[in-house]
Amino acid sequence: MTVTVRFAPSPTGHIHIGNARTALFNWLFALKHQGRFILRFDDTDAARSKQEYADQIQRDLHWLGIHPDVIAHQSARFDTYAAAVERLKGAGLLYQCWETAEELERRRRLRLSRKLPPVYGREALKLTDEQKAAYEAEGRRPHWRYLLPNFTDNPFETQRTEIVWDDVVRGPQTVDLSSMSDPVLVREDGTYPYTLPSVVDDIDLGISHVIRGDDHVANTGVQIALFRALDAEPPAFGHHNLLTTADGEGLSKRSGALSIRSLAEDGIEPMAVASLAVLIGTSESVTAVRSLEELAERFEPKATSKSASKFDPTELVALNKVLLHATPFADVDQRLHGFGITGPKAEPFWLAVRANIEKLADCASWWQIVTEGPRKVEFDEADGSFLRVAFDHLPSEPWDGMTWKIWTDRLKEQTGRKGKQLFMPLRLALTGLDRGPELADLLPIIGREETLARRPG
Repeated sequence: MTVTVRFAPSPTGHIHIGNARTALFNWLFALKHQGRFILRFDDTDAARSKQEYADQIQRDLHWLGIHPDVIAHQSARFDTYAAAVERLKGAGLLYQCWETAEELERRRRLRLSRKLPPVYGREALKLTDEQKAAYEAEGRRPHWRYLLPNFTDNPFETQRTEIVWDDVVRGPQTVDLSSMSDPVLVREDGTYPYTLPSVVDDIDLGISHVIRGDDHVANTGVQIALFRALDAEPPAFGHHNLLTTADGEGLSKRSGALSIRSLAEDGIEPMAVASLAVLIGTSESVTAVRSLEELAERFEPKATSKSASKFDPTELVALNKVLLHATPFADVDQRLHGFGITGPKAEPFWLAVRANIEKLADCASWWQIVTEGPRKVEFDEADGSFLRVAFDHLPSEPWDGMTWKIWTDRLKEQTGRKGKQLFMPLRLALTGLDRGPELADLLPIIGREETLARRPG
């Protein structure tokens, strides 16, 4: 059997780091098992689903390094869902219900007041044809519920009915169908909530493993029962813990918080996002991983904690720095062109500055310093006098990695300065900043002529 997984976002907003966690769990699982990855847009909500969001989700996945084998849209499959509905009706497993939301809420409160579980009591099964006709005459339209297999003969006498599965992430799991309401599979307007289209698609697309957030654990019992009602073998299920903000709040596509697009625009590297999104809340330490292939080797679903994990964006910046500091020039060459960093100086420049940047865009200011000159700095009389002597003793060309040492050793002998008194005025004169890349690396890139041009007046 070919392992086949799916990521099923609703295109109703921008995906965030929590959504990326689910996508990456599925992608890495497919990588580990040489499987297939399907991107399925759950876009049955025509009012809220937008093509612009679907397009952005695809761009976000590509940015992360995820390239789906198949892309499917639920909005193109309504005929398939309608056929499944007719099968279930024919088997007597769907029944009409006429209650309004207000009536259902009153019943729920009544059951709670009697210390009964707030599940639907299947009252609609007791309606006569005359009562149904009366509802229709009022202008009501029915919704359709799936009759859960949690009874023997009498649907009003439910009994404990366990759905058991070995969760890919959480291990053995059990859901009791008698504790649940019969789910609505078709709304009054003929549209479909999540449950039926998801199961039908998983069957038709050959999904072998469903890996998703643990807010779906209870749904899984219902879905497994529905797979069986449609004469299909359920896939394996896995439920990972969810991410929250640092304050413990849930993430939302509609709020735009920590969206993948915003993180990319902010200069965060894809593997910084992937490393944190996958490793946080697992037994693995959160470290910067250089590729998805390497991350797949470290990925072990069962190592995931069962409690929610708080996501701190500052950790992304720390991982970003580690990744950039170890990135070879060939991996950023084309991206540096976007900042005007080209030519023979580009590679030595990158090797000199990469250990001093948090984001790639930080290179731009250093390139300006190297090629156009430092920020203006005012020196006191003592440092000004020292610098005039220093620039008089610049070594002759050619310059290389030893030039800085030769120059500063010479100045120690000539001026008696050492340590910060020696190095800080030189750094300020050359770069205009009191910290930054090693001057031994920068000096050959600046060159002797440009260095002389930085001599204080």
